[in-house]
Amino acid sequence: MEKLSITSNDQTIATSVNEYLYKWSELKSLLKVGIINSNTMTAFAGFWLALFYTGSSLNQYWHILLVTLIGTAFVIGGGCVINNYYDRDIDQVMKRTKSRPSVTGTIELSHILIIGISLSVTGVLILMLASTQTALIGAMGWFSYVVLYTMWSKRRYTINTAVGSLSGAIPPLIGWSAVDTNLHAISWVLFLLIFIWQTPHFLAIAMKKVDDYRDADIPMLPVIHGEQMTKRQMLVYIVCLLPIPFILHELGVVFVILGTILNIGWLALGIKGLFVKVKDNARWSNLMFMYSLLYLTVIFLSMIIITFPANLL
Repeated sequence: MEKLSITSNDQTIATSVNEYLYKWSELKSLLKVGIINSNTMTAFAGFWLALFYTGSSLNQYWHILLVTLIGTAFVIGGGCVINNYYDRDIDQVMKRTKSRPSVTGTIELSHILIIGISLSVTGVLILMLASTQTALIGAMGWFSYVVLYTMWSKRRYTINTAVGSLSGAIPPLIGWSAVDTNLHAISWVLFLLIFIWQTPHFLAIAMKKVDDYRDADIPMLPVIHGEQMTKRQMLVYIVCLLPIPFILHELGVVFVILGTILNIGWLALGIKGLFVKVKDNARWSNLMFMYSLLYLTVIFLSMIIITFPANLL
């Protein structure tokens, strides 16, 4: 009897753990953890470069860094949850999104909305601990993603990608403003860098998932104007990235060389796409997508590493 009791308890514990892990995985899909991670990284980079350009030390601002990153993560997470709530009708059409809790009903819609609003409000309040300006910039990023992109442009215009890029470009300004409310010109260069980067990144996704977007009647560029037009648009944006490393020359020769190599590599891959056969477009767009992730990661990590010693003094 004792052995049976132990076995029964073990099974109960295992069931509870599995249920917890399942609920956590569902919540993670609502929050879009990948988006939170990438945006928090760029917010950190903005904060870190603000320390470098203002001659400040991390010792002075470590507590501000904590509230900035936590607040940014909450605001972005809240926006993503509300995006899922609003897009539940089109998400059920697309293969990559039809398993989201907002579609399957594993989390009640009213709960999803409450989670989204709560995270958003809490995030803005946490950012206020850094500065009022930081909180306002965070709220602007939330507004541009939830209202301008999700509710207004996503289902209406092919420029939805550019509109959505506004919100993705704001985290460096959030980070920078927590240190320097004057927003040095370099903070706007970071904004511009991410704004430009996002279009070829998201158009690569649009090409990979063109059938999904077509089925959901979302006017992405490859759906409306075809893949060749999309490739040309991606090239235009990549070309616009070429001057960025030189504008950031104060970070040193190594950064300028590294950034230029990354730009030329992306440009070469983009040009190659103009000559890719139709049947190979999916493979090429996936390479563009993977390169874009590598590009952003290396660019921002290199900024942080190069300025690391100076910011610890």
